[in-house]
Amino acid sequence: MTYPVLTAIVLGVFAVYAVIFRRWINWRALLPAAGLMLLLTLVFDNLIIASGIVDYDFEKTAGIRFFLAPIEDFAYTLVALVLVPSLFNWLRSRL
Repeated sequence: MTYPVLTAIVLGVFAVYAVIFRRWINWRALLPAAGLMLLLTLVFDNLIIASGIVDYDFEKTAGIRFFLAPIEDFAYTLVALVLVPSLFNWLRSRL
């Protein structure tokens, strides 16, 4: 399985989640948080790839990279950025 296929599956499941839980997502707070998280992903992904801790078979990626980090890593950051706070807000409302 290639990274773009895995990313498409994750983003598809996430799209369904975002529709179901849309009222628990604080979209106004998401933009500045997304900017910061994507910047941190850019820095730290490149560091761990350059140091050899993580290695990608770049023939299995989409071919789009920001320095050394494949674009797929940024999709996972965005999913986590929306998933964690919205799930927290939903669970908190159930208490």
